[in-house]
Amino acid sequence: MIDRDLESLAGKVADLILDSKRLLVFTGAGISTESGISDFRSPGGIWDRFDPDDFTINKFINDSEARRKQWQLFGEGLLSESAEPNAAHIAIKDLHEMDKLDCVVTQNIDNLHQKAGVPDDKVLELHGNMRWASCLKCRRRYPFGEIQARLKFGEEIPECLNCGGMLKPDIVMFGEQLPVGVLEESARRAVASDLCIVVGSTLVVYPAALIPAYAVQSGAKLVIINLSDTPMDNEAEVLINARAGETMAEILRQVKLKVKG
Repeated sequence: MIDRDLESLAGKVADLILDSKRLLVFTGAGISTESGISDFRSPGGIWDRFDPDDFTINKFINDSEARRKQWQLFGEGLLSESAEPNAAHIAIKDLHEMDKLDCVVTQNIDNLHQKAGVPDDKVLELHGNMRWASCLKCRRRYPFGEIQARLKFGEEIPECLNCGGMLKPDIVMFGEQLPVGVLEESARRAVASDLCIVVGSTLVVYPAALIPAYAVQSGAKLVIINLSDTPMDNEAEVLINARAGETMAEILRQVKLKVKG
């Protein structure tokens, strides 16, 4: 049974969605934990087991031991292709199918929005995507599933089969610049939006966290759905401290009820 407070807050968000003409959904790690993907900062998360200082682009390129640790983490399933979309991803996909979604801007690299059915051209990935790894020398690309299979068979630092060059997942590492085109398009969409719904982000990782700020500064209303506090909580029209899946499913249920009249 849905908590009455959640039901009431979800109803307010449903009204905002139905009034919106340009809805931007901004997602972070908290939307994917319910799909079995560990987040980074929570107790028991990835940084409790690995030192984030070992995960810079500089160390990946110049320190073979750090590179081995990074591939160990990838092999453990950080970039697992077996994860499936949860109720929150499905709800966002349903909003797209109802023609109520302008775009998703995501900090995630897990491809779950696309797996749920949101088209590629509506998903702006600020930190890259786990679907591919590329050779830094000859630029040959490999489906990540192939690389993960090599890791499972004991290869610690996979190299390019074509030229022997260094392979790197197509994700943004610490110290690496975000893709300029994606960041600029995300900012443009944020400025043009009239409603921004944050799902599962603490809004502390920059420059990604600027996207909801751009939306609010341009007059968009803000909804935050996150288990913990964020720096923008006081600016939210609706603040829901609850799990992404049940919250987005309830919001979608009420949107559909209101559409039916």
